[in-house]
Amino acid sequence: MALAGVRVIELAGLAPAPFCGMILADFGAKVIRVDRTKGAVSVDTQARGKRSVAINLKTSEGVAVLKKLCVRSDVVLEPYRKGVMEKLGLGPTELLRENPRLIYARLTGYGQSGSYATAAGHDINYLALSGLLSRLGRSEEKPYAPLNLVADFAGGGLTCALGIVLALLERTKSGKGQVIDASMVEGAAYVGSFVWKSRSIGLWDRPRGRNMLDSGAPFYDTYQTSDGKYVAVGAIEPQFYRQLLKGLDLEAAELPDQMSFSHWPELTKIFAGRFASKTQAEWSKIFDGTDACVTPVLSFEEVSSHPHNRERASFIKDASGQESPRPAPLLSRTPAEPGCALDPAIGEHTAEVLQEFGFRPSDIDRMLAAGVVECNAIKAKL
Repeated sequence: MALAGVRVIELAGLAPAPFCGMILADFGAKVIRVDRTKGAVSVDTQARGKRSVAINLKTSEGVAVLKKLCVRSDVVLEPYRKGVMEKLGLGPTELLRENPRLIYARLTGYGQSGSYATAAGHDINYLALSGLLSRLGRSEEKPYAPLNLVADFAGGGLTCALGIVLALLERTKSGKGQVIDASMVEGAAYVGSFVWKSRSIGLWDRPRGRNMLDSGAPFYDTYQTSDGKYVAVGAIEPQFYRQLLKGLDLEAAELPDQMSFSHWPELTKIFAGRFASKTQAEWSKIFDGTDACVTPVLSFEEVSSHPHNRERASFIKDASGQESPRPAPLLSRTPAEPGCALDPAIGEHTAEVLQEFGFRPSDIDRMLAAGVVECNAIKAKL
């Protein structure tokens, strides 16, 4: 796999950091998640392919153990607020001094500098500060956050993973590691570069919900079908729009011009009436095989059985039968090979990993007895 041989220490966190770690694990990196001791159940639902070590960082020996893991790895991924790792003596300055090749990735909401650097927040806050939230929502309605995808996962986890891969690539030339300051505010804004840079060509110069791609246009929206389901329409180009009208059995000559902004509400009502006259399956039969850009809005329960997704094996199941997306993108020679085993329990691999890092069994037993580390391997197998 593409990242085979890369060793990653992921400090346990929520949402974006676990996603970043899963991406690296899916593509071959050996990811070790460092959990706190005495944790009941892990909330990491993106632990595919990872192993877990539980360390008590309230003890000086626990900090020393973590330091040893970090300086003998390629990547450290930490999601804490600014200053937390420095207080432990595990900041990038200390670790890079001992391992100049280390990639130290810091994934936070507001970044490592600025007046908000130590402030709490979540996806919706980062999205708000990026400017993008002001553009999301229908006309005459308040802005809304589309799940927690844009800042947490696109601007956070995915962008951080890109930074790590870029730093690993650069290291092959310089032999040196570096620090990655991944801010979810900036990551979200960067993901939204198209919106920022397309305002000058008229794509985003109208109020929220009245532009071509934000539900303002009747040919770029969702419509309810007669069975209570939905279809998605994205017939922007004239040739695609003509096929949309053909499928809806509408005549262009009897309708307002496609790009007549003032008539968009009228066209939306006409399209809504037509789509409400048939079921989702009936519309799929009409539009499949055409370039009208009309597709069914599938539920999680439906996606893997759709012919296209089924043919590409776009969704996979783990050992418990739980379904999730297959890693993307596809690489022709070194594709991802996601693990299908159950997610690791907190501390499931503590003894195994510590031995790999040079700790003697007697030292591990002593630290277990002293509460410096925790091992739940037996529980995990039951």
